[in-house]
Amino acid sequence: MSNASPTIKAAPGARPGPEDAVPWVTLSTVMIGMFMAILDSFIVVVAGPAIRTELRATASELQWVLAGYQLSYAVVLITGGRLADLYGRRRVFVIGTAVFTLASLACAVAGGPGVLIGARVVQGLGAALMVPQVFTVITLTVSARNRHRVFGVLGVVMGMASVSGQVVGGLLIGADLFGSGWRSVFWVNIPIGIATIVLALAYVPESRAERTRKLDVPGVLVLSAALLLLTYPLIQGRDAGWPWWTWACFAASALAFALFVALERAVDRRGGEPLVKLSLFAQRSFSLGIVLVIAVYALLTSYYLALSVSMQEGLGMSALGAGLVYAPAAVTFFVCGLIAGRLVPKYGRRVLETGAVVLSAGYLTTAVVLLSGPRLTPLLVIPTLMLQSVGGDLLITPLLNTVLARIDPQTAGMASGSLSTAQQVGAALGVAVVGAVFFRAFHTGAASGDRVHAAGHAFALTSLTACAIAALAALLVFLLPKAPPAKP
Repeated sequence: MSNASPTIKAAPGARPGPEDAVPWVTLSTVMIGMFMAILDSFIVVVAGPAIRTELRATASELQWVLAGYQLSYAVVLITGGRLADLYGRRRVFVIGTAVFTLASLACAVAGGPGVLIGARVVQGLGAALMVPQVFTVITLTVSARNRHRVFGVLGVVMGMASVSGQVVGGLLIGADLFGSGWRSVFWVNIPIGIATIVLALAYVPESRAERTRKLDVPGVLVLSAALLLLTYPLIQGRDAGWPWWTWACFAASALAFALFVALERAVDRRGGEPLVKLSLFAQRSFSLGIVLVIAVYALLTSYYLALSVSMQEGLGMSALGAGLVYAPAAVTFFVCGLIAGRLVPKYGRRVLETGAVVLSAGYLTTAVVLLSGPRLTPLLVIPTLMLQSVGGDLLITPLLNTVLARIDPQTAGMASGSLSTAQQVGAALGVAVVGAVFFRAFHTGAASGDRVHAAGHAFALTSLTACAIAALAALLVFLLPKAPPAKP
């Protein structure tokens, strides 16, 4: 692995500062892109019923409005990181933001479900070009001693985008600005996207990996096929009833991943530039961290989906009302996130260990409370959601820096792409596994006519499943290396 430093070109308007200074304008700019990309995974859930009514979409078409974005986003992430190593991180970030913004415009003016689905797929491609650059820019522009603070802020941004999606979507649709209805969840991306592009051109420095010569096209094709064969059945399998083709896709995905590993080893032996250097996974902090990221993000998406359905279909709340149930947890997440970033330099891995244990306890508490007899109400779960936010903050905020701390700058793009892909695969896996537990219990219970009881029972079982996954995450945290990375 090369130890050469990457080429970094100062952006017009960027002012050089002390070597140890944190370039917050640069970092805030790329974090806006991250926030938009994650928010759009959640915000459309609230708009679903209105989209189906106005565009006369079928249930399958509505599902693809959600799944099309996630699928293209997950499949292209590693390639997006590698393209940035080759052609420049700022350039690819700006292109990705432009694609995302134009696709948002197409979504906002879509006249039919087919156009909306196509635009959502393109929007996911734009997100896949944006997101890996956020991790890479942080790795390259922030000193090792300050990186934990910045990754802590990024963890808060990512968490807030996840927990506030339905609140923001409900507020926008409820406001019905200029009669735009559900389209406002896409219109809002356009001015933000334009501003992000302008700021990126002014304040984000250009950089690329010096020794990257060309894109590993066979690797791109085989990895894309492997990820597609993995994520497609995860997204579609539950609603389809897990037919034979889903298991055939999983088997084909395993073969494709094996072929990808063989191809990358061959490219590396020839002295070429593989899409992913397999030596990355020889680092225990990175390989364990990838699995840990999959487990953590399997919890977030699936659990919030189950809570949203419980509030709306179980208790009959509006989209905005259901979204506001998240508000205390979101505030808790924001406040604790700022605190967690300050604890890491002093206590190191113990912060993650404490967070994983508290997160597990939060899910377990929710299950115990609901199974002990009380009927599901917002006031019953809000305190346990806040406890989960405390644990999630202590785990998620320092997690990103833990995974990327030992990564050589030359491999920052591929490592960031791998990390982002792990997040998306984890989200899809969580919806498939945790979602299957929730929806089976909810639909079975709702058949008796008592939807409130059905939602409470299903959410309790979901909380138990989430507790088991959080316990696995805690075990992985305790296996992470204790020693801090060497200072440059």
